[in-house]
Amino acid sequence: MKRRILLTAALPYANGDIHLGHLVEYIQADIWARFQKLRQHECWYVCADDAHGTPIMLRAEEEGIAPEALVEKMQAAHERDFAGFDIAFDHYHSTHSEENRHYAEEIYHALTAKGYIVQNEIRQLYDPQKNMFLPDRYVRGDCPRCQAKDQYGDSCESCGGVYSSTELSNPRSVLSGAAPEIRPSLHYFLRLAGEEETLQQWIGDNIDNPANPDANDNIPRMQREAANKLSEWLTDGLRDWDISRDAPYFGFRIPDAKEEKYFYVWLDAPIGYMASFRHLSEKNSAISFADFWQAENENKTELYHFIGKDILYFHGLFWPTMLANSGYRRPTRLFAHGFLTVNGEKMSKSRGTFITAAQYLKSKLKPDALRYYYACKLGERIEDIDLNLSDFTRRVNGDLVGKLLNIPSRSAGFIHKFFDSKLDAQADEAALTAEVVADIATAYERRRYQDVVRIIMREADAINAEVDNTKPWELAKTSDQHQRESLHRICSHALRRFHLLVGYLSPVVPKLAQETSEFCGGESYAWQENGIAPLPPHHTINKYKHLMTRIEEKDTALLISTPSPEATATAAKESTSISIDDFSKMEIRIATVADASAVEGSDKLLCLQLDVGDGRLRQVFSGIKKSTTAAELVGKQVVFLANLAPRKMRFGISEGMVLAAGEGDKIILIQPANNIRAGARVS
Repeated sequence: MKRRILLTAALPYANGDIHLGHLVEYIQADIWARFQKLRQHECWYVCADDAHGTPIMLRAEEEGIAPEALVEKMQAAHERDFAGFDIAFDHYHSTHSEENRHYAEEIYHALTAKGYIVQNEIRQLYDPQKNMFLPDRYVRGDCPRCQAKDQYGDSCESCGGVYSSTELSNPRSVLSGAAPEIRPSLHYFLRLAGEEETLQQWIGDNIDNPANPDANDNIPRMQREAANKLSEWLTDGLRDWDISRDAPYFGFRIPDAKEEKYFYVWLDAPIGYMASFRHLSEKNSAISFADFWQAENENKTELYHFIGKDILYFHGLFWPTMLANSGYRRPTRLFAHGFLTVNGEKMSKSRGTFITAAQYLKSKLKPDALRYYYACKLGERIEDIDLNLSDFTRRVNGDLVGKLLNIPSRSAGFIHKFFDSKLDAQADEAALTAEVVADIATAYERRRYQDVVRIIMREADAINAEVDNTKPWELAKTSDQHQRESLHRICSHALRRFHLLVGYLSPVVPKLAQETSEFCGGESYAWQENGIAPLPPHHTINKYKHLMTRIEEKDTALLISTPSPEATATAAKESTSISIDDFSKMEIRIATVADASAVEGSDKLLCLQLDVGDGRLRQVFSGIKKSTTAAELVGKQVVFLANLAPRKMRFGISEGMVLAAGEGDKIILIQPANNIRAGARVS
């Protein structure tokens, strides 16, 4: 059955370069789109630049250009980088487009007519020098929970507290340094209260597998981790979502607002999926926009969003609410993925591991190598993946060069030398078994690319073992007719299997697949009902040349840039190592447990009241409930980190930390051997 599929990737923000972390998503989605097209389904892969918001307005101001010029420049750079990695969008557009304006206003009016748009006055911080309301990330100040200095306007990196920017102590504008004022402003909200039950049902839906309608697999709408997280938010109850921003702002004006108000960037960003596809359908009359977006066609076509786990909230709650209440269909599925680390650490400019797509493309490394390595790491779960550059080198050299491309390098020369570049007549013998083909198809469909790689490399190992056992180089030393026929059969079989394996791997390594097709006489790949067909009898191949060379460690080392002195200073500040001066700042003291009790609603925490000899008790929550009882602790002494900043927890304020050691549930409190005066300092 031919399927009709539209898939999107999240829109990159037009305020920075594409980096290797971004590419995880676009490569993951591109592999899936290429697989569907290889199977000859109707499949469209669209994306666009996310071009609105305060950061873009401010950067354009810094560069002395109009915001429109900035987004145009960034879109050209993004499209160049995507093309460099063979990410084959069917259309790439911009949210700063008339199509996007049209659908943003249409959806807004539809929601307004149904009572889903409400107005409320809010209080915000206002920069009197820049003459603008400040987004949370443009305000810094002292945390209202633990008083930590220089924290963002929405959350504290020290204690983890979440708050409103108006709660900050000593706030200052990041833009001007001025002390902001609190001013009222009328804002527009999408009403979400009351939508919990509808959304919960949608999130929990299972859908028959369109790849095999007869199987009735009932695949969940999203990964279990995603569904669980969204359900948590729904259980807590939804608050109305602020969809407006005050001037000055770069975006679309809200059409019926009495004052100058703009749609918040996150309202029109997902609508950019619709706008991009609309623009494609206007260029290609064979494509019907309505077939893929109108609510009545939800069961006739398929719509998939590939997104990062950090934007699940928007795509799993806001977006389906907007669509369902404005006459449009909701996504068939959401596919979320984790983040990328480099050499086990978060990408960092200060460590030189913030690697842009452009940096990689300027190196000697092939894009297919990175695509392959990501595929080795990607499964269907929401898990972070690590780009370990040493492992990257070993994996690409060992798999692609040492296994897959080892096959033609050992076989093609004999076909050219002894058989006029023609394969033998035994084409059918090279086909993969139906079971292997089905396993590959299922792995691709479920986004288990690591399984695809495992199957392909297992088959490559088998071919290489067969070549090792039959030793064609020995057969080539004699002119015996029977041995020459064996040589022809062995090398032809190896090359046909190689051609097939690259075909099945072609969604992952499109450039290698193109070059393999050219080497094998221009035969293009097409997945028929029974899989990809082997090269036909007596097929002529072209002269073989190496399709990929081994990666040298020096090539990957060049990706790690040398940080500037400023970045080096930042790295020192961010380092996990501490100096003796840092250690000396810690007040580690002896405390006596005056009282202890279990924490209701927690299977790990005990609430301890500690006497540290200063006339007042300190409350500390400690995750030791499974190792001891509250009654056993009363009267005992513990080692206590006394000057840790207080932390607000769901159960109350924790004013320090007791020290313990162990693993899992076997945790032992660190205690003095003999009774010591409460408050005594440990050194």
